[in-house]
Amino acid sequence: MNDTYIWLFDTTLRDGGQTRGVDFSVSDKIAISQALDEFGIDYIEAGWPGANPTDDQFFETPPALKKSSLVAFGMTRRGGRSTDNDPGFNAIINAQTDATCLVGKTWDFHVKTALNISHEENLRMITESLKAAGAKGREPMFDCEHYFDGFKANREFALACVKAAFDGGARWIILCDTNGGTLTDEIFDIVTQTKAYVPDANIGIHCHNDIGLAVANSLAAIKAGARQVQGTINGLGERCGNADLITLIPTLMLKLGFTTSIPKEKLSKLVSLSRMVDDRLNLVPDSHAPYVGSAAFAHKGGLHASAAQKDPRTYEHIPPEIVGNERSFVISDQIGRSNVTARFSEVGIEIPADDIRIEKLIRDIKEKEFNGWSFDSAEASFELLARRALGEVPDYFTIGRFRVTDERRFNAKGDLVVESEATAAITIGAHSQHEVALGNGPVNAIDKAIRKALIRIYPSLAEVELIDFKVRILEPHEGQKGTGAVTRVLIEFKDENDLIWRTVGVSTNIIDASVMALSDGMVWKLMNNGTADASVKNSL
Repeated sequence: MNDTYIWLFDTTLRDGGQTRGVDFSVSDKIAISQALDEFGIDYIEAGWPGANPTDDQFFETPPALKKSSLVAFGMTRRGGRSTDNDPGFNAIINAQTDATCLVGKTWDFHVKTALNISHEENLRMITESLKAAGAKGREPMFDCEHYFDGFKANREFALACVKAAFDGGARWIILCDTNGGTLTDEIFDIVTQTKAYVPDANIGIHCHNDIGLAVANSLAAIKAGARQVQGTINGLGERCGNADLITLIPTLMLKLGFTTSIPKEKLSKLVSLSRMVDDRLNLVPDSHAPYVGSAAFAHKGGLHASAAQKDPRTYEHIPPEIVGNERSFVISDQIGRSNVTARFSEVGIEIPADDIRIEKLIRDIKEKEFNGWSFDSAEASFELLARRALGEVPDYFTIGRFRVTDERRFNAKGDLVVESEATAAITIGAHSQHEVALGNGPVNAIDKAIRKALIRIYPSLAEVELIDFKVRILEPHEGQKGTGAVTRVLIEFKDENDLIWRTVGVSTNIIDASVMALSDGMVWKLMNNGTADASVKNSL
């Protein structure tokens, strides 16, 4: 075996399925397995045949993969039964897959407490099960469950389990930190001893993240001789999750010089793979995830941004485009001139770096941030703030008086109805309009009332959707606490072309803050479309 090659084993569809709030459908499993195959993962563990209807349906007609080996997971035969006389075991080895990964006990505490069998029977279960899987033409692998706890409790028995797996023909013997509580130096030491005990065995590592060391522990095991690493996309998994392959793969390749099944040019697909899995599972991507997070190469402090613009190596450990990410300069109360000019460039604003208006804009932003505003994730509001300071935003409309009332009543059928009604006065050019609308909440109602007036003149706004609405209660000033505190509203919009933008509003009144963000969202859309207010006024 090539000592510089690390085999990648993905268990997102099996171990990752134990994440709280994650429930894979068959179509999810097919789509994700195909994406992993396209990316180039060596092994894809797709589930446990016989465990549930979803896995049964998936393995009944598994997708044809181009490169990856499909793996079925399950237990060794049960105690007191033969491999031929165990329906659950046979469902695993009969699945139409390239490989089988069988899990068995390697901690004597579990053998006695959970299985209530002798040590000798446990060893026979391991050897016989792996031989049966190999006889079926499946590449046999063995997961040593609770191996590190077992090794510390009874070294001889844990090593005997590894030897039993080797004798059974295991192609891979994977050492599992199932409870996720082993320290990194212990991982290195135990893997080293295990490798020395069975020098001809191919050793793998499977770490959970219960003390935040799954990636570090996996790297330690590889340095000690493991050549297969198991993990999940985005670190999915029960409790605190598994080792994150999205972090491990570029670290192995770019930091440690190992070769994997992923060509270096494919690393640029890392961000899209990470987000594809989140999208399928309706999860919010971790903006601070290493390598792929939206903040992974974001520069906020003025000093940092200035240096990064001169040479990104000053504050970046790799060029972000290698993994498919991009550099960004965050606008906040820590900004300096470099942040502002960099953001200007991103949105197409051309202004000399020494323009005196920049200093005023920086002061305005810092004051707003102090009062609760946040432009970190409200890029559209920042652009409008900057362009207004430069006199570049057309006077599309003005929102005047507005009112929202809520009613809770029972209709004629006796059903409970909760309804909001909003009225809004909108001025467009020289004309004013007064509109009324009903909604399923106060923000929905006021949005409908405002939109009702605007789309007559600006029909493109009819295609704008509100796809996310976040509220945060702030306490920036003395005496403004609880229900009287300052409220920050972040709204995310999407149009007919799937263009997404975000705006922010801040007020002691949640509806007022919402109207600010709604107004910015509509203005940004019109400005982005190139709509001119003069032509609109003349058409009235």
